[in-house]
Parts: sequence; structure tokens; C-alpha cells
Amino acid sequence: QVQVEESGGGSVQTGGSLKLSCAASGYIFTNCGMDWYRQVPRKERELISSIDYSGTIRYRDSVKGRFTVSQDVDKNMVFLQMNSLEIEDTGVYYCATPSYSGSVCSYDNLNWGKGTQVTVSS
Repeated sequence: QVQVEESGGGSVQTGGSLKLSCAASGYIFTNCGMDWYRQVPRKERELISSIDYSGTIRYRDSVKGRFTVSQDVDKNMVFLQMNSLEIEDTGVYYCATPSYSGSVCSYDNLNWGKGTQVTVSS
């Protein structure tokens, strides 16, 4: 069974930085990659960034140039470095992984962590 856990959230002022971590058990990130999502109050959960099995990373336009995804393959962890934080970045951040079985990645049902709260204030 895959378990995913985020950490590193907190409260910062605008312009500040935070680094989120995502750890998984029962899943290796280099198999199928993973996604970072954000849940902003009163809005639907949105995709912030994704990294695929090859290490190719994509970002949502609103975070390009401010957020950076990296991974530690040896520790099987993925990180989200968030700089120049804005009030609009406030929300709960989730990491999510596809399922992997028989060398096949399945994106039908993602494995979600419980999320970590990021609060940016002026």
C-alpha cells in the first residue's frame, strides 16, 4: 500500500520562502513521477508542478520562476522549494503519486498525502 506524506509547511510573510518535502513508502518516485497540488480556500485543488519518471518538471504559470522541484533519488523524496511567496500561495499543499504495477503507471486513482498548510501573510 502506498503512503505519501508531506511536510515543511508553515507561516511566512510575503517574499519569504518555504521548502516542502514529500516522502513515499511503497512507491518509488522515479517509477512514475509525482505531482504537487495546492488547495486554496473556496477553490478547487490545482496542479502546481509535476515531475515525471525521467525527471522532466513542469510548473503552473503562476509559480514559474518562484517554485523549484527537486528530488533525492537515494532518499526517495521530492521537494518543493517555494521562494518569493505571495498571499495567493496560501493553501494546503499536497503531493500525489500515480499507482505503479507491472511496469505500468496508472493515473486513474492518485495516492494522496494529507497535505501541509502554507500560510503567507503581509
